[in-house]
Amino acid sequence: MAVKKKFPYRSALVACNGGCHVQEGQSCENGCIGCGICVSVCPFQAIVINENGVAQVDEAKCVACGKCVRECPKQVIHIHECANYIVVRCSNRQNGKEARQVCSVSCIGCGICEKTCTAGAVKVTDNCAVIDEAVCLSCGMCVVKCPRHVLTDLRGIIC
Repeated sequence: MAVKKKFPYRSALVACNGGCHVQEGQSCENGCIGCGICVSVCPFQAIVINENGVAQVDEAKCVACGKCVRECPKQVIHIHECANYIVVRCSNRQNGKEARQVCSVSCIGCGICEKTCTAGAVKVTDNCAVIDEAVCLSCGMCVVKCPRHVLTDLRGIIC
């Protein structure tokens, strides 16, 4: 059952694209492992494991109770303001070379998003982009410029 919401509202977000692949025993240390704990603790059935083996949140059902955030063993789920459409779908903290080896869509800390953001909302911290939701204008320029498609516009707009 979907919950009727008014802006601004909050929802859980999984910061993982699901592009990790096991190569000779390597995998992303910081990505979703698809264990399903978040699915089992969500009282609103707002989370499923998608075709990439990654947890995916249905914003229409999520009430941002935070149970999934507290229970996620990899700490890749957080609560975000849904009025902000630009999100980072990666939690990898490895350097660019290592990140590329374990995930096809990981943040490599190149800083292009940070340089592109005229509002100063995007910063690269520990080799991964972070968005200050209080500052972000949701213009989408960082999404367009990201060479790894780590930044996503939840509206589905691609320039």
